[in-house]
Amino acid sequence: MVIDIRDEDFSTAFDPDEFAVDYQLNTAGNTDLSGACREFFSPGGTLAQTAAVNGSPCEERPQQLEMALAVADALEKHCNCCVEAPTGVGKSFAYLVPLIHYAVNSRRPALVSTETINLQHQLIEKDLPFLREITGINFTVALAKGRSNYLCRRRLALLSGEQRDMLLPAAHLVLEAERVIADLENGRDSNYINGVRDNNRIWHLVCSESGNCAGPKCEFYRNCYYFKARRKWDEADIVVANHALFLTDLAIRSESGNGGALLPDYGAVMIDEAHTLENNAANHLGLHLSRLAMLSMLNRFYNPANSKGLFMRGGAEMLELRALTQQARDEVYGFFVPYEKLLEETDNSSRRLNENLPDAEPATLIYLLNTIADKINDLCSEEDDEEKFRTELLSGMDKCRVYAGMLGDFTQRLLPDAVYYLEKDQESTICCAAPLNVAELLQNMLFNGDVPVMLCSATMTVAGKFDYFISRTGFTGGSVIQLDSPFSPKQAKLQVISNMPEPSSPEYLDSLAKCVGELVENNNGNAFVLFTSYQSMKYCESALSSRFAVRGLPLLVQGGALTRQEMLRSFQAAENPVLFGTDSFWTGVDVPGENLTLVVITRLPFASPGSPVTAARMERLEAAGKSSFAHYSLPEAVLKFRQGAGRLIRSKSDHGTVAVLDSRIVTRRYGREFINSLPYEVISTPFDGR
Repeated sequence: MVIDIRDEDFSTAFDPDEFAVDYQLNTAGNTDLSGACREFFSPGGTLAQTAAVNGSPCEERPQQLEMALAVADALEKHCNCCVEAPTGVGKSFAYLVPLIHYAVNSRRPALVSTETINLQHQLIEKDLPFLREITGINFTVALAKGRSNYLCRRRLALLSGEQRDMLLPAAHLVLEAERVIADLENGRDSNYINGVRDNNRIWHLVCSESGNCAGPKCEFYRNCYYFKARRKWDEADIVVANHALFLTDLAIRSESGNGGALLPDYGAVMIDEAHTLENNAANHLGLHLSRLAMLSMLNRFYNPANSKGLFMRGGAEMLELRALTQQARDEVYGFFVPYEKLLEETDNSSRRLNENLPDAEPATLIYLLNTIADKINDLCSEEDDEEKFRTELLSGMDKCRVYAGMLGDFTQRLLPDAVYYLEKDQESTICCAAPLNVAELLQNMLFNGDVPVMLCSATMTVAGKFDYFISRTGFTGGSVIQLDSPFSPKQAKLQVISNMPEPSSPEYLDSLAKCVGELVENNNGNAFVLFTSYQSMKYCESALSSRFAVRGLPLLVQGGALTRQEMLRSFQAAENPVLFGTDSFWTGVDVPGENLTLVVITRLPFASPGSPVTAARMERLEAAGKSSFAHYSLPEAVLKFRQGAGRLIRSKSDHGTVAVLDSRIVTRRYGREFINSLPYEVISTPFDGR
């Protein structure tokens, strides 16, 4: 019997010293990881005794012990493993317990990489402190973030020095910079930094950057926020990071070895929320060339609009550098013009580039960037300047060379086996390249490495098999384990609206809004409505917001003033709430209890074939003689469908309905793949169209 104590507080009722002696005996020599897991999770073990001391109810979860033993076995055999752990298994404890023993005994940190901030905070603030308390193991923990999340004291001090007026783009920011410095001097530390970071007007001027860091030579090195964090990472037994930082570090290690690594020399890796691994790898192992980022760098040198920047000092060299910077700014605008015209020709925010790139010649821009870099290098090697200012210049030099290289890589298509495309956000046009051979890259960079790599997620299998996940991620070198769900299939039903117009029908949106309204009202709110497009969500909002308000059903819609986390907090605090969400609400959202008893899936979540990366992946499969629908589109949609439906049942007391408003689930042969992916009883219900 395994105990579910995730929501209990044992901070005052439990004495960890009762279990400390046993651990010290077990860790003499090599730890028996499997034995340690059995002692912790088995009936009568550490976890059960803890629950008994506090009067917590026992909940049998043999899947948790099974997962812990699988992780322990991989660590002991120094091999990889891949575990599908449905919601409710308690996967965090299942992998943390063997990882803690392994890290402490081996004296090498174990790295946990997650996709969502929510899970990071759960691990750092709740799970790991609790495990430290009840095991009596004196292990250390650190949260690793990307460098730009840390304030640079040197750059902040630079803003208060004699260069202040030429570096700050607006006068009112001088007062903000001075206030930040005064607050830090008065002892306001890390929590205050988080507030400063929210102010984008000043943060990019004071955040830590690798190129302008002097390391131990910096006068602020001893109290540097970034290096204080790095020292904690290096000393920690368990390091929690996100996929972005982990994959960036992985790319650096593959190119330059551990010498340039961002993360410590870890001895094991657990990748949680691994269903996002392929897309994260494609993103962080690719190329992103942003017009806004290039202009921001050049404005940092010299902004003619307000006569601010590093090059505003006196001297002939600075005058020449300002002229070169102005020319480079003009060339940046000119380089992106043909790409922007291509984006204007499509309704989408992205567009794939075919073999014939637009007439965007970067030679002049590359020359100017390299010339600026050369002149900065000459200036810094000759000039006996204050170190803070010199370091900023050298950082800019490095960025110029990086952008010059990226321009060449993108226009000459030097990234092999990649798709090249354009994206446009609210502020900028971005030239992108994403690798299509992610499985090959990860196999070589990650799974064939010298440390055990473990993966887990609630959604990895399609039709009960790992074949699709393995083909997309390149997982190798270990075993795969699929755990049973600890929940009963009777806790929910799958309601299929059988006579809905197909999504391609002109009547679909009107019928969708009416059906959503009827389902939500019949359930008295407490509903998530998941959309696959922003347009259909806004249509339903327009049609239903007044209707829900009259019936006392507060409606929260993604894309408004509230952030995702604020929407979730409001949903949990409201009575009979309704939430309309798109992609980010299909996964990583946990709302247990009566607040969520209905999940409406408005459309089967097939990826848009208009997405450049999706289209390129499908073409690659077709070129290899495989059906792109059977080997990519369908399994991707089934996994996404499972993720969306998984928002409903989060504990053994939860209950409710998953309603599907896409008739293709019953009219098309492939619909059985979706129905069979959930264990629930299927109810077919017609909609009368009112």
